[in-house]
Amino acid sequence: MQPRSLIATVLTMIALLSVVVGAFFYHSQNTTHAAAPQYKSHGITVKPLITPAGKPNTNNKVQFNCQNNGAAVRCYGPYQMRQAYDITRVLQSGDRGQGSTIVIIDAFQSPTIRQDLKLFNQVWGLNNATLNIIAPDGLTPFNPNDPNQVGWSGEISLDVEWAHAIAPSATIDLVLAKDNQDASLLSVTKYAVDKNLGDVISQSFGEGESCMDPGLMQLQHLVFQEAVNKGITVFASSGDQGAAQPTCDGTSFFLSASTPASDPLVTAVGGTYLNADSTTGKYIGESAWNETDVATGASGGGFSTVYSRPSYQIGFQNNTAQRGVPDVAYNASVNGGVLVAWGVPFGVGNFFIFGGTSAGSPQWAGMLALVNTVFGRQGNINPTLYQGFAKNDYALFFHDITVGTNTFTSTDSSGNPVTVNGYNTRRGWDAVTGLGTLILGNTFFPPPGGSSDPSWVHNK
Repeated sequence: MQPRSLIATVLTMIALLSVVVGAFFYHSQNTTHAAAPQYKSHGITVKPLITPAGKPNTNNKVQFNCQNNGAAVRCYGPYQMRQAYDITRVLQSGDRGQGSTIVIIDAFQSPTIRQDLKLFNQVWGLNNATLNIIAPDGLTPFNPNDPNQVGWSGEISLDVEWAHAIAPSATIDLVLAKDNQDASLLSVTKYAVDKNLGDVISQSFGEGESCMDPGLMQLQHLVFQEAVNKGITVFASSGDQGAAQPTCDGTSFFLSASTPASDPLVTAVGGTYLNADSTTGKYIGESAWNETDVATGASGGGFSTVYSRPSYQIGFQNNTAQRGVPDVAYNASVNGGVLVAWGVPFGVGNFFIFGGTSAGSPQWAGMLALVNTVFGRQGNINPTLYQGFAKNDYALFFHDITVGTNTFTSTDSSGNPVTVNGYNTRRGWDAVTGLGTLILGNTFFPPPGGSSDPSWVHNK
């Protein structure tokens, strides 16, 4: 079965299933929340890249068949991801994100998120999470026959479960927009920043820069500036169509960077194909994510037409005078993706393998929660990543991704082939995987003889 037909089949089955939507409790603030100014708004659709993983093999050493190294489609659980990116050393030091709050911005809702998270924790023996669900502008009743809402419910499960997997003692505030309009998503982001809900924000969505009203984008930048002023770090996924973004009417693709990832106050997260031992998580290598077998997607990246090159990128990207994205990367391939409990399509108890750059943003947010527990709030971490870690001892702190491209090939709404030429990876920063993937433990515990100058404290 081809990837597109697989996803289409899943969504069709979702529409035909009779889903019983249980009571969904959410936290609503008693304070008045002013509506955002009126701008021309554009809908942002998320289409999680997935393949079914079934149910866990509770009597086996390996929880899922895809966790065998010889599996046709491989997958990772929390233990493997922590090992691959040297997160385990930090957790073993006693830092589990305690005292930090991760704010996850999503749209609509998921009626099964609490059950999904509970199951996810049970399968891997993780502690229970403190999850607050906040809907500042009201909560839209869930419609299981709306593929748009179903897609966002999958995004919610991915974001919440994997932020928790990386920082298991951090509080998670899931802040939900009433719909998927960019104005609505910005409205609840502004609420989270105004109320200072957390110290790190994850946004696993985006759109072509020209699809967002310029006035709304200016307001968005002001919200991010307020976040940075409060020491809040903001992450956004760089997109799943390589150097392209969907056209504003959704019928095709065009060369574009994604917003909010392109804002210089945001840390943009691109995608890689992670090759690690499926059981132990031992890191073997990485290449740029550009997948056409299990799913169709590639690491979002390119150059902004709105923002000029920020000072922290000087000396790293000299391609143009414009802001380059992404800044960093993380595993994004579906073949080698992360396991997610998602009960909306076929009922609670089922798992899926998720990929896409939307998997990287919440996991980077989890890593920053660990950073914040030890070093305090960071705000915009890009100067630290570029001018601190990368400038002083690049190979110590980053896996440099030097294989692959983000040229994207797909079809438009009429079935015609569309190719958007992208960029090539190279040594150091590139518009496919940014600086690469972080070796987190070395940023906490530099080995003897390594540079002692870079530090998360320097950004304060």
